[in-house]
Parts: sequence; C-alpha cells; structure tokens
Amino acid sequence: MASQDWFEKDFYTVLGVDKSVSQADLKKAYRRLARQYHPDSNPGDQAAESRFKEISEAYSVLSDEEQRKEYDQIRAMGSGARFTAGGQGGQGGGFEDVFGNLFGQGARTRTPTRGGGGGGFEDLLGGLFANGTPGNGGGFGQSTGGFRGYGGPTPGRDVTATTSIDFVTATKGDTVTLSGGNGKPITVRIPAGVVDGQKLKLRGKGEPSSDGGEAGDLVLTVQVDKHPVFERDGLNLRVNVPVTFAEAALGATIEVPTLGGEPVRMKVPAGTSSGRVLRLKGRGVGTAKGTGDLLAKVEVAVPNHLSDAQKEALDAFVTASGDENPRDDLLAKARA
Repeated sequence: MASQDWFEKDFYTVLGVDKSVSQADLKKAYRRLARQYHPDSNPGDQAAESRFKEISEAYSVLSDEEQRKEYDQIRAMGSGARFTAGGQGGQGGGFEDVFGNLFGQGARTRTPTRGGGGGGFEDLLGGLFANGTPGNGGGFGQSTGGFRGYGGPTPGRDVTATTSIDFVTATKGDTVTLSGGNGKPITVRIPAGVVDGQKLKLRGKGEPSSDGGEAGDLVLTVQVDKHPVFERDGLNLRVNVPVTFAEAALGATIEVPTLGGEPVRMKVPAGTSSGRVLRLKGRGVGTAKGTGDLLAKVEVAVPNHLSDAQKEALDAFVTASGDENPRDDLLAKARA
C-alpha cells in the first residue's frame, strides 16, 4: 500500500464501523461485507470486485493491532495531507513538506547519515512505524492473503445439502452419517423435535478457504417422512382414535398408541361426540424446551354392515329416543 493511502483512505468508513470498534465486531463487519462483494458471488461485476478489494485492504490494516495503531497515528497527524513525490516550484511537496509542517521547518534541512549522529527520515519513520518503511514490510503494504492477495483471508463457501429422516428420528433426535461432497462421511446430530423443512447449520463443514481462512458452513435442509399414524403439531402429537357408538355414548377406557412405545389407557367420557380431542399429558415430543402432549381425536366408527340383531337393537333405540333431533339447535340458530 502506498504511504499516501493511509492519509487518504478512511478504512473505518470503508468497513462501516466506528473508530472504537472492537476486533470481534470488526471481524463481523468484514465477513458480512466480504461475502456480499466477493467476486465469486458477483461474477463479472467489476464494481463489486473493486469494493471487495477496498474492504480487504481496510481489514488487513485494522485487524492487525500494530498496524491499526500506526494507521490511527498517521491519520491523526496528517489531517488529510498527501505523501507525494517532491516537486519544484508550486508543485505539491513530498515527505519533507508534511513532516516539516508537523515538526518544524528544521526537519526539511536534515539529511540522513550513516551510523550514528543526525538521523533523517528513516529514523523518524522507524520510530513511528516500528522500524518499518514503506514497501519493506514494516507499517505499509503487508498482505495477509485474501482474494488475489488483497486483504485478510476470506472464508470458504457455504455448501447446501438435503437429507431425509424418518418421523421417529425427527421427533426423538439421533446422530446420522452423511456422505460429504469429497466422499468423506459427515456426522450430524439431529436435535429432538426437528420439523420438516428445517435448516441445520454445521459450522466449518463447507468448502475450505483458498487462502487460509475459516472453512464455510454446511446448511442442511431436513425432510421428515410422514408417519402412518401420528402428525406433528408443534411439540404435540396428534392421532385419530376410532371408538364405537356404544363406547362414545356410554363411556369406556380404551388403548391409545404412543410414538415408539407401548399403548396407554385413556378414558373416554360418556356422551363423547365424534371429533372431540382428549389430551394425554407428556406423551408428545420431548425437547430441551419442554415436552408436548398427545392429542387424541375421537372418531365414532359407523359399521358398514349390520347384523339383524344389531338392526333390531338400533330400531329399538330410535323408538326409545322419541322425537329427539340433534339438529334442532343448529336450525334455530340458522333461522335467527
């Protein structure tokens, strides 16, 4: 980096941060901008490539504590002055003009000497920049990798993938092994309660960086197979439970299936209508955030075929019911 760049370029503005920014927040800002303007994400976009170079250049200086200190010192002293080649007449002055103004005109008449005695600009710059001079690896122009040698290291690309798991695994959680793009197996911990379409981010499992930065992430989309009996409702599980007319009318204790376990007994109150939902506490999906319930929806099963004895019994029931019409209330509300 040319020395005058440190006077002219406001690296804090380039990265969109304040001068008091911490190194952690500086790194976050750089990563966000680097991913946005990286040439791989903007093929053929010269403006994006130029912006990326500015971002990398700014981060390479500010991310190094020593260089950042030197940069702040130069910006504070220079107040916008330019380091340019010396000229004659009315042309812009060079290093002598800048430091002559800063430290008095006497600085312009001093000449470098070998050995001891009156040191010149090398001594002055050495004191300011830890014995480094422009272009010699001291305070200026140090490259730390990055795209085509500009700025700090860039992270590797994120990789997306999709995997299918069964309903029980999604509900209870498990460890599965996937085949990576390079043929190497990747072990993935599926958390309990993952839902269909949920994305899991595996840090450092994506593409490696081309210049020593952090590897990208693997973004895994989980597809959950349907279950023949149960459905998810948040942390709750839903199941349809058929009962006979007699069980619904008179009440009964029946068996209800549970996911991956033995059936449990549930009481159906007398007079239960078809469609009523009965709740079994703690029989749903168990996660670190809590455990859901099993919601059993009662469905009164109507037989397709009736024996003569069943028909006679139902005829007797209808006769005993008189003129009762369960739709009277519905019709009255509709008329109103």
